[in-house]
Amino acid sequence: MAVYTHVSAEEMEALLARYDVGTLVSAKGIAEGVENSNYLVDTSNARFILTLYEKRVDAADLPFFMALLDHLADKGVAVPRALRDREGVQIQQLCGRPACLIEFLPGVSVSHPTPAQARSTGAALGRMHAALTDFTGTRPNTLGLDGWHTLAARCGDDLDAISHGLKARVDAELAFLSAHWPAGLPQAAIHADLFTDNVLMLGEEVGGLIDFYFACTEIRAWDVAVTHAAWTFENDGTGFHDDLSAALIAGYEESFGLSDAERAAFPILARGASLRFLLTRAWDWLNTPADALVTRKDPLAFLRRLDFYAEGFTL
Repeated sequence: MAVYTHVSAEEMEALLARYDVGTLVSAKGIAEGVENSNYLVDTSNARFILTLYEKRVDAADLPFFMALLDHLADKGVAVPRALRDREGVQIQQLCGRPACLIEFLPGVSVSHPTPAQARSTGAALGRMHAALTDFTGTRPNTLGLDGWHTLAARCGDDLDAISHGLKARVDAELAFLSAHWPAGLPQAAIHADLFTDNVLMLGEEVGGLIDFYFACTEIRAWDVAVTHAAWTFENDGTGFHDDLSAALIAGYEESFGLSDAERAAFPILARGASLRFLLTRAWDWLNTPADALVTRKDPLAFLRRLDFYAEGFTL
């Protein structure tokens, strides 16, 4: 979440008038994250999130995201739906951007999860995967293996401005993953970005899963690998926590589970997860506007994860 597009009070009031949500009381930009412009909106009736979709989100993908969230909510998974206005419209236009008014879910994102919270998150991920087994929507993963090659080429030699030798390390990893990426594993709709800031905790239990704007059709176990990379290290990529790893996987096994083939492929999938976030963070590091209300994230935190997984990690 972030703020790139500024919305005036008058523009926000005009948008809210399309819904039966009360009148505007306050609105505050949310600085965390890097993808879209987000506001915490309080009305006389309730609290909402207003999201304006920026350039990285293709407006043509929004119906897929909305259908996926509606499907999960209908299955009892705690996710935030986009509200429909009085005419049944979910996706609006605001300040030249597609926009949605989204349900607010209670809970907090933790920066240092406990094993109990990691176990609850693994279980919630498994329940989400179970709920999506009959979801028929599809969306290609634009940030899969082909996308990593494209993004690395776009970053080019500027990678070495982040850290000396980073370009060569990325090139070597791309060659390795291209030669070893697993084939034949089950694919499904996945979240693809289940970091701690996309899980709302109520104590030790998961209160909600949010931010589905990288959701896609991909190897399902890669979703577990992404979550593992996000949850089991210190934020800077050091200090791998065996207890968090064991708890996360145990929770997932309780609610869905990994096959023997998925477990065997997991180290490669985790290396791919690490490279994916190394590259997107590197691109943002190099290209985020200086005046954006946004917190840049360190690409090297995922280089450290990549090195850890490459040293021989197994489940």
